[in-house]
Amino acid sequence: MRKWKIIKESDVSPSKWFPVLRHTVELPDGKIVDDYFISPMGNVAMVLPITSKKEIVLVKQYKHALGEILIELPAGFQQKGKTLEESAIAELEEEVGIKTTTDKLVFLGKTANNPTKTTHVTYCYLARDLEFNSEQNLEETEEIEIIKVSPQKALEMVRDGDIWVADSVANILRAALQYPEIFK
Repeated sequence: MRKWKIIKESDVSPSKWFPVLRHTVELPDGKIVDDYFISPMGNVAMVLPITSKKEIVLVKQYKHALGEILIELPAGFQQKGKTLEESAIAELEEEVGIKTTTDKLVFLGKTANNPTKTTHVTYCYLARDLEFNSEQNLEETEEIEIIKVSPQKALEMVRDGDIWVADSVANILRAALQYPEIFK
């Protein structure tokens, strides 16, 4: 198996909110495809936060592309000039009002959300023994309700379809597999 060769790339982005590139590619068999579109959306930093009371902190918010109010883990795009860890910490404070430090983060893994059409990869971190010690600082397009549940309840919410955002589902399940003692 071989990777495709990019022959030509052009930016056909409709806006800063959703970048789009048009690729002309050569497939391993030599065939040329001149209209393969991808979105270089950037990486996301996500946190599975657990409070000192052993509660998982989730966020409930409206997501316009689906037109749905969804429950997920706190996350956001990697911020300019910040590492993924620094971005995870910033998102945690901005979305839920928990300030922490990078030494509290444990890398859980990464999730490719739609590798056929986007470069979007979510990097997730586990953080434990957290306290609500700051204020939410939401972006103008955000309205976030904070939900605190037991680890067992978070798994039930995944099972029952109450949490169905792919990277949140993947990382709650990943944490349950890597740290089963948290979910007992």
